Amino acid sequence: MASAAKSLKATTLGKQAKSDLPAAVFGEEFHESLVHEAARADLAARRRGTASTLGRGEVSMTTAKAWKQKGTGRARAGALSVPHRRGGGAAFGPKPRSHTFKVNRKARRRALRSAFSVHAARDSIAVIDGAAYETPATKQAAEALAKWGPKAPTLVLCDPDETGVLKSFRNLPRVDVLPVGSAGVVDVIGHASVVVTETALGTLEDRVGEVERRPSPGTPGGEAEDVAGGGS
Repeated sequence: MASAAKSLKATTLGKQAKSDLPAAVFGEEFHESLVHEAARADLAARRRGTASTLGRGEVSMTTAKAWKQKGTGRARAGALSVPHRRGGGAAFGPKPRSHTFKVNRKARRRALRSAFSVHAARDSIAVIDGAAYETPATKQAAEALAKWGPKAPTLVLCDPDETGVLKSFRNLPRVDVLPVGSAGVVDVIGHASVVVTETALGTLEDRVGEVERRPSPGTPGGEAEDVAGGGS
């Protein structure tokens, strides 16, 4: 990104100084259609997809013909398990399936950058020093948030190894804590404020940075390879 050298500012919890936010992550324009698509994909992937109904061949019912074809004066009837009869199987009912669908990597990363950039523009994002929470301190975490005064709910993103941050914030009301690599677009836009540890900021920049393409060295025909950091 051309503006990657620029930086934005965010509140630092527990300190007076502001923290720099990389414009490569927090300087993206808002792309409503991409954010909508990525959020739908996140929610669809979280569906268990276990809804199931019994069809006419699966219900527990006799397979014998209801009554003989002729001579009764009634309409012809076959199996009693047909959908329009009481106790019959469901017609076109749901069956276990996966609801996931693909969103291209570049689109997903841009959607994440858009979601984070909205928080940066609204000044609803803050940075914390994870080293200050090596020992779990819920009271310290609550005081830091209260001093900042964010709107709830709040999302805290940390490195998986920062267990002190996890244990300090997870019991606070209306606060959710996630590893930075697990947060999706729907998590970011579903919270009114976001807190990111300094370590997670670097991981986030690698995760959602733009995917650049350049020829692979020594590759015949100049085939391209991705050079951006970790997949998302």
